[in-house]
Amino acid sequence: MEYTIVIYKAEEGGYWAKVPMLPGCYAQGETIDETMKNIKEAVESHLYALREDGQELPREEGSVIGRVEVAV
Repeated sequence: MEYTIVIYKAEEGGYWAKVPMLPGCYAQGETIDETMKNIKEAVESHLYALREDGQELPREEGSVIGRVEVAV
């Protein structure tokens, strides 16, 4: 399974990531590579917990994350 992740630069340094399809699934790291490793582990743990609770695993289909520039 694949999920879209969004990585942000943290104010205090390093990075943090979230998975829009999995509310509450977050991870952080000092580098983007470390953050990617940590979010992968977080997703695996999140899906394991959902499965243990007997919940259906969310499947991401056709999600698009984009940017829009606006004049202010």
